Amino acid sequence: MRRLEVAPGWYTAELPEHWNFVSPSGGVLMTIAMRAMAAELGDPALRPVSATTLFCSPVPVGPLEIRVEVLRKGGAAAQLRAALSSTTLPGPGLEVSATFARERSGPHVMPATPPALPRHDVAPVIEEIGRSGRRWPFFGNFDMRLAQGPRFWEPGWQAGEARFARWFRYRVPQLDASGKLDLMALPPIADTMPPSMASYLGPQAGYYYPSLDLTVHFLEDTSCEWLLCAAYSRQARRGVATAELEIWSDEGRLIAFATQMMFMRRDPV
Repeated sequence: MRRLEVAPGWYTAELPEHWNFVSPSGGVLMTIAMRAMAAELGDPALRPVSATTLFCSPVPVGPLEIRVEVLRKGGAAAQLRAALSSTTLPGPGLEVSATFARERSGPHVMPATPPALPRHDVAPVIEEIGRSGRRWPFFGNFDMRLAQGPRFWEPGWQAGEARFARWFRYRVPQLDASGKLDLMALPPIADTMPPSMASYLGPQAGYYYPSLDLTVHFLEDTSCEWLLCAAYSRQARRGVATAELEIWSDEGRLIAFATQMMFMRRDPV
């Protein structure tokens, strides 16, 4: 990422093809926008707390432009807005609103409990393959294990619960300056909720699910490599589906919580 001096808050970046599904992952684009926000703040003690992305139009691989606006920067927190777009296509790509905050004192409680699912060391290896046999480059960035849901890549799978869970581990470790997981590495794996609805509808439904939005709450730090992403779809109606996802460390700590709305479109293949 490079900051341009022509105007405040103006950054450029280059996105390679290995983050693609049909087009680049929305969670990856969200991370790029948030990295520009962090660069604009210039204060490592201000860490992401929550962020919401609106996906306006597909953004292709290649050169990107990010415009960051600091809405407010106080002693405890800062709120920012960033617009990301392609430099090769007209129109908006996505917009992110985010809050960054400093660590504060207070109670540390976690009423949430991790789902009772197989650990990564006993769960089967999976490789995401689309209905037409397409192998998405995005998943080549991870080691993955199936914790819950059907084996989409095998013939004869059947519909079940509106849940899907898998373990992710980055093949290239994503670490911050302290050696812990970089929180900016969470949106890409949070943006993996559609299989929960596909699990419920079954193999004959033939939908794919472009993102309308994505919200991520950043809750905990972790040094764990393996992260469990457990997704649940609550409802689909009028061509739109809603889903949520929890990210758990293999130590049983809730690292992040995400929600999303998705279009339901017929897969042309």
